[in-house]
Amino acid sequence: MALAPVNGRIRLVIDTDAHNEIDDQFAIAWALLSQDRFQIEGVYAAPYSFAQHREPMLRVYELMKAGREAEISGDLVMYVDWVHNFLNEGIDPHQLPLVGPEEGMERSYEEIHKIYELLGVDATGKVFRGSPGYLSSLDEPIRSTAVDHLIERALASNDEPLYVAAIGALPNVASAILIEPEIIKHIVVLWTSGYPSCFNLSNSPSFNLVQDVLASQLLYDCGVPLVYLPGFNVGAQLSISEPEMVAWVKGRGAIGNYLYQLYVNNPINALRGVDDHYGRSWVIWDLINFAWLLNPDWVPSQLVRAPRLTDELYWAHDSRRHWMREAYAVNRDAIFRDFFTKLENAQ
Repeated sequence: MALAPVNGRIRLVIDTDAHNEIDDQFAIAWALLSQDRFQIEGVYAAPYSFAQHREPMLRVYELMKAGREAEISGDLVMYVDWVHNFLNEGIDPHQLPLVGPEEGMERSYEEIHKIYELLGVDATGKVFRGSPGYLSSLDEPIRSTAVDHLIERALASNDEPLYVAAIGALPNVASAILIEPEIIKHIVVLWTSGYPSCFNLSNSPSFNLVQDVLASQLLYDCGVPLVYLPGFNVGAQLSISEPEMVAWVKGRGAIGNYLYQLYVNNPINALRGVDDHYGRSWVIWDLINFAWLLNPDWVPSQLVRAPRLTDELYWAHDSRRHWMREAYAVNRDAIFRDFFTKLENAQ
């Protein structure tokens, strides 16, 4: 069964918005340090953009500057803490650089190469540019070298499935499925985003999900074998503090030093007006995909009916829907111990 936990060596491709913050770099490094288990056939650059935050963030900023915080409600509430930080630090959010998706994809492409280089792993023929943007219609998939490679590798073997670790928005994966639906029989998609399907909450805060809603909806509707790894409440447990970074990551070769520098210079901190690490931790969300592949016991999961993702970004349930596998917990310590050990052994 395609959704059963995996044994043996795994054919794998990774679809990643590797430059949007710092968790992708940790995850790619862990995967490249786990090639005794993973046969990594390609890494695809996915687009990303924080531009969708601009309008609501500026709306909250103007309301709070005017002393009208009581008028902030709904999805705008998530920006209140950010704007408090801006006001406290004297930051004007109008000046924040929020790149578009095409530039985000290109930056991700370059970042993937950087992780390969820091680990001394040859990236020749392994890294591919993906979509410069998001789906505007299910009738208009976006062709790219990443999409062509995914289709080719998916159809290359009838015996061993190709696992697709998707750790960003989904235009590459969705486009490949739309262009060649036959690959549904040959791939298993692992995706981290959103809330557990049993939660009656809007998925609007989920960065991976909201950037390309059509692609996200397609993933749940098309019948592709899916291992869904909720970010909120599940992957969110994969947090790490700066003292832990100093103790077990910094100084562990070029890659360890780079991951530490990313941690203390996280671009998301600038977006949220944060300028210190005192008493803080950061979630390395994307480790969850590779944790389930390396040891399913680290990410307990169960079979559930795939929900439908509504246009309002809520889950809708129907007992006649196909099955998917969904994670409900993580063994945070076991996952980080494996990551730290592989960093140490790679020096």
